[in-house]
Amino acid sequence: MRRRLLIAACAAALFGVTPAALAPTALADDGILVSAQGRDAYSRPLPSLETGRGEAFRHGRSLFRQAWLLAPSAESAGLDGLGPLFNRLSCIACHVKNGRGEPPDGAGDVMRSTLLRLGLPGAGPHGEPAPHPVYGDQLNPDGIPGVPGEGKATLVWHEREETLAGGETVRLRRPEVLLRDLAYGPLGADVLTSVRLAPPVFGLGLLEAVPESAILALAAGNGGRPNMVWDVTKGASALGRFGLKANQPSLRQQNAGALAGDIGITSTLFPDEACTAAQTACRAAANPRRPELTDAQLDALTLYVQALAVPERRNADDPVVRAGGRLFADLGCASCHAPTLTTGPHALPELAGRTIHPYTDLLLHDLGDGLADGRPDFLATGREWRTPPLWGIGLAEPIAGRAFYLHDGRARTLGEAILWHGGQAQPARDAFRDLPPERRAELLAFIRSL
Repeated sequence: MRRRLLIAACAAALFGVTPAALAPTALADDGILVSAQGRDAYSRPLPSLETGRGEAFRHGRSLFRQAWLLAPSAESAGLDGLGPLFNRLSCIACHVKNGRGEPPDGAGDVMRSTLLRLGLPGAGPHGEPAPHPVYGDQLNPDGIPGVPGEGKATLVWHEREETLAGGETVRLRRPEVLLRDLAYGPLGADVLTSVRLAPPVFGLGLLEAVPESAILALAAGNGGRPNMVWDVTKGASALGRFGLKANQPSLRQQNAGALAGDIGITSTLFPDEACTAAQTACRAAANPRRPELTDAQLDALTLYVQALAVPERRNADDPVVRAGGRLFADLGCASCHAPTLTTGPHALPELAGRTIHPYTDLLLHDLGDGLADGRPDFLATGREWRTPPLWGIGLAEPIAGRAFYLHDGRARTLGEAILWHGGQAQPARDAFRDLPPERRAELLAFIRSL
């Protein structure tokens, strides 16, 4: 790695080429994979990460785990500014162990690592969802002293039973949003809501390094669609690749948006507090010290997320797993969950020129009415979702003790998640349902090996 960086630095000095523009030829998985052993398998840095960037990685990790404080705070060391409205106190509170969240367990439970997006029919000036005029674009349940939280949301579950080939029965559940304690009155009959489970955050730097041309080439062949979204830094439309509907163009903007929306921490990208005109107490309590997050802090947090490594596969040579891999391709799952991509140039040289196996195309696909939230997001319709990466998914339950899948956490098993697929994925879903039990077990063993 040091030799590659030295070559890049010499080329930059001689020819005026920046190191970020120099992508090495495709490298093997060495340097980007870490051991799958231990409950911190989602939290380790790239093995190839240069020593000089280790301090920034550790700084970003502390910011990711930091519980933000009320401002002003003499003990905060620059980590104050919580709210006035917020969902949680830290990033790690939702992305526990850098993995996925979990939904409420019923009407008596609360949203801990799940949030409720809001909107109205129509779109904002750049194509983004039109916010609710009183509650904004998400429901934040908590406020700092003197500022009422917007309200509480939880889920009640409705189940139905489905019988698979061979006689196995599966209970599929779907959520219904239950609202209470709304501070500013009812949301209105035309409100659009979407339940969002916190997704895992490892491996995202490698996905950021996949060239746009490669993603668009996949769209030309598999029926997926790119989401074109607003890039705040560029002041222009750009390819979306992060977020459950691919509504963020970069990890820097994804991080800044989450800090602003979920914790109430402003930055140069999002300098305004999330207080609507009707929320007078929120506006009066807004921190005069803005932005609350410095650019250096945002850089460190972004590098941390970019440099989180991917856990290595397990049991890849097991005959059952190999048979499941063939089924994954034969049923058409690999059309959207693309097994192999190659990264291009990136500002973090360790990410450039890598052959990776994320099992995603980063594109939008219509998954049918069963998974529809009815809330458009830039070009994404209410039935479309970005294909989530599958790498590391088999560790979700061992790391957290239990796991939930899909955008709202309705699926309690990988089999349930497959059975909820509709729309473009309906043929693959039906084929999975009709497989003999032993073949379904092979497919699930393959997915758990990723």
